[in-house]
Amino acid sequence: MNGILDINLQDFFYIVSAALFVFGLKMMQKSESARKGNLISAIGMLVAVITALLGSQILNWQWILLGLAIGSLIGALSSRLVAMTAMPEMVALFNGFGGMASLLVSWSAFHQLYTSGELATSPWNQMVIISLTLLIGGVTFTGSLIAWGKLSGKLTTRPVLFPGQNIVNFLILLALLTAILYLGPLQGVLLNYQNGILSPYSIFIIIMVLSGILGILSVIPIGGGDMPVVISLLNSYSGMAACAAGFVISNNVLIVSGALVGSSGIILTNIMCKAMNRSLTNVLFSGFGAASTGKRKNKDQQGEVKALSVEDAYYLLEAAASVVIVPGYGMAVAQAQHIVQEIAQLLEENGAEVDFAIHPVAGRMPGHMNVLLAEAKVPYDKLREMDDINPRIDQVDVAVVIGANDVVNPAARTDKDSPLYGMPVINVEKAKTVIVLKRSMNTGFAGIDNPLFYMDNTRMLFGDAKATLQALVSELKSK
Repeated sequence: MNGILDINLQDFFYIVSAALFVFGLKMMQKSESARKGNLISAIGMLVAVITALLGSQILNWQWILLGLAIGSLIGALSSRLVAMTAMPEMVALFNGFGGMASLLVSWSAFHQLYTSGELATSPWNQMVIISLTLLIGGVTFTGSLIAWGKLSGKLTTRPVLFPGQNIVNFLILLALLTAILYLGPLQGVLLNYQNGILSPYSIFIIIMVLSGILGILSVIPIGGGDMPVVISLLNSYSGMAACAAGFVISNNVLIVSGALVGSSGIILTNIMCKAMNRSLTNVLFSGFGAASTGKRKNKDQQGEVKALSVEDAYYLLEAAASVVIVPGYGMAVAQAQHIVQEIAQLLEENGAEVDFAIHPVAGRMPGHMNVLLAEAKVPYDKLREMDDINPRIDQVDVAVVIGANDVVNPAARTDKDSPLYGMPVINVEKAKTVIVLKRSMNTGFAGIDNPLFYMDNTRMLFGDAKATLQALVSELKSK
């Protein structure tokens, strides 16, 4: 049914909205313009939503306005109250909500066709699109919930594996494809389609349930160390689900925005996999981190841990001409990014050259460390990629590792038995002195032991990162 806007005006505003999406994404390439790019993209989405509403005959505006108010309130509270440390699980949850929204769109379209009696005469390709939207949306929703549980610590970060897991997943996928064929190309040749043993609506519900199960089984075997890859992949899924939903309701801007999110998510996933020197199939099906690390612990952990005090750390840093800071999730947990920025500034005032070495998969989501350091107003030109810092790390006087573990683990180069073997890491052990800030000797998120902590040039500075760094700031200011 027609609304206030005619079709030509709708198409015009949809083009404006799509252009704002593209410009917003372009501006997000640089930290200086990322916030503005995010705002422009949000305005584009607002234009798209308003255009869609004005282009349709809305029967119950009060529900639209109520949903808008509730959604805006949740979004505002989330942006203000959710800590930066909880940002990865919030992103995972938002990916899941996107998948659920697409699932509901496909359900609504199917229900309308079924109740109106038009299902049997609907084009088979329309039914395939509706079913695929349901499938992708269901996998995205439940898979994102599992990712949220792993990231928030409510579920184990270890891979959950059982015998024949890949076979079970394959059989579920085969059943889903069969069900989609039943609703799509085969509906015209099946006898008694509407009143068979399994009605079309029953098949639709089966697709919904199986897609949810597939989403769970696809994510539970993935270990914590692979969460950045999973987050970007689920983000791509949510975009593909939105794109499919756009085809279901014939909405061009939803197709465009979904395609942008889906394609950018796939590109980012590929970048993450290259950063880990692993294929996507290896990430999804290898059960990374499931093996026991006890044997490696005995082999690698030779020597004693050498702890030092805050005062000792001060003397090392005060004498250093070059310092490289390697942040990890421990910095995020301690919310120490602002103190880190202050220390970097004090060291530069003392004459040291300070850089930040950022591993592509540090933290729990792509770009996690970049976001934290940008929040602390660390200059973007101080952030060095792994490939930039490694060739000159042996000339660095002091490397300071703050809560990072797996991305600085030399076993990735030296121990063929380690699950990390072959993954490019920041070679901090080649620096003249390494100071590692950790709460304890526990393993990192991937559950892999780190021989760096036992090397001759490594000094361990135990305690809460924020409290330790604040004490270090006091030392630097007072002497």
